[in-house]
Amino acid sequence: MRYEATFRSPIGDLAIACEDEYLVSLWFVGQKYHGGANLPGGPAKAGGSNTLAATLEWLRAYFAGERPGSFRPAIAMQGSAFRMAVWNALLDIPFGEVVSYGDIARVVAARTGGKASAARAVGGAVGRNPISIVIPCHRVVGSNGGLTGYGAGIERKVYLLGLEGLDPHRLRVQGKR
Repeated sequence: MRYEATFRSPIGDLAIACEDEYLVSLWFVGQKYHGGANLPGGPAKAGGSNTLAATLEWLRAYFAGERPGSFRPAIAMQGSAFRMAVWNALLDIPFGEVVSYGDIARVVAARTGGKASAARAVGGAVGRNPISIVIPCHRVVGSNGGLTGYGAGIERKVYLLGLEGLDPHRLRVQGKR
């Protein structure tokens, strides 16, 4: 069964979708790559899922400036093997820290036993992250520490990094995706 809800954050509405007991999609309404594009069809129910309730609570705590700690709603990602590897690497970025696209490429290569992919390919996978914020794609920056974009808008990326205690003004805006 699919469950959906909307969370009103200080920087815009977030659409949430759960499939059975897994969070499958979380995105800002109107963002560049719509996280719900790959959701299975069929009717959705509002509320009713333990995972949906846990996700809403996680978001409330996060936007109140609290560290989510080790708790994370149960997630289920769907994508190519490469995208899944990138998204799993994103899950390891600690709260309040940033890494570069190149760093993610090296992590993925180490985990898969392959060559490091181009940072551009990693950027494509990061930009199509289906579970924003919980899978912290906003913590990825350019190789020189610059803000290189965010599918939901650079202003939101700056807000999220600031919420986590980083000084986003020390990071340069390099361009938008």
